[in-house]
Amino acid sequence: MFVQLNDRVFLNLDKITRTKIDHVEDGIRVRFYEGQDQVAKSQRFEDVKQAQKWLKKLLKAS
Repeated sequence: MFVQLNDRVFLNLDKITRTKIDHVEDGIRVRFYEGQDQVAKSQRFEDVKQAQKWLKKLLKAS
């Protein structure tokens, strides 16, 4: 099943093996992986709770 991450990126959730909420240089992002390879990342969030809420909403929509 495909979900739209933003205006240019669609993600096939059937191939995603894991997600990770990660602290990076510019903030907090949700990263999507197929096996060992990162295939997409979300926009920047201010805190982990916002990232979790966004991810739950994205997964519910699918």
